[in-house]
Amino acid sequence: MTTIDTKAITVELPQAFDERWSRLPGIQVEGRRITIDPAEYFFRFESNTWLVADWELVKSQLLDVQETTESAVEQLALNFIKAHGESTSDAARVLSTAYEVYAYLFRDEHLDGLSLPQITAEHLRMLREAATLMALNKVELDGHISNVGPCWFFPAATSVVFDLDDEMGGMLDEVYHGGWFNEHRRIESIKAHAALGGRLVHGCQSVPDQSGGVVAPYGASMANFRDDLAAFKTGWIEQVYAHRVTPAA
Repeated sequence: MTTIDTKAITVELPQAFDERWSRLPGIQVEGRRITIDPAEYFFRFESNTWLVADWELVKSQLLDVQETTESAVEQLALNFIKAHGESTSDAARVLSTAYEVYAYLFRDEHLDGLSLPQITAEHLRMLREAATLMALNKVELDGHISNVGPCWFFPAATSVVFDLDDEMGGMLDEVYHGGWFNEHRRIESIKAHAALGGRLVHGCQSVPDQSGGVVAPYGASMANFRDDLAAFKTGWIEQVYAHRVTPAA
């Protein structure tokens, strides 16, 4: 593991997280209060700065803006980040911002249009929690992956925390990165992720690959990102699965 010297991360979020997140090393959940020890929690932690923008500003100035023939939605998001993005070393601010982003993206009203009756409001809560923690992962402009925590490996982390079998864990991952990947959802995602300073990118095609996703800055080298991810993922996925309390069904 590579890490930088840093103090514990503590945040209070609007709603309580599942206390089973404490099954993973370095994280403790007490109702709405989450404490993370970076030295134990992360596989790699080389940067304690993130780019964020105020969520209320995103809601008021970006979410309802429509793209045109002259300005695609990606350009709208990039311009917004350039105008309003701020570098912060306050990880609690990142987590608080991420919670708002994913409370919006994984809101219950989308269940009817998902066409997956096995996915419930409870599953959306799991997605909101895991994606919030995922926001501490980081990719640099040169494509190097500087921060990697357990939630990089989405099905593995959710199977440990929520006792999901492989089939449901994979289905949840599909909802996270594929099941809603239609143009309407993509546009929502691009706009909302401006609050986290970039766009959501994935290293995988589908569930079995389990290469995860991260909010990467616009302009980051995806070739270097792909190569870095391929070099480390297998061993770290195994370490996450090792914390399962119940056997996979």
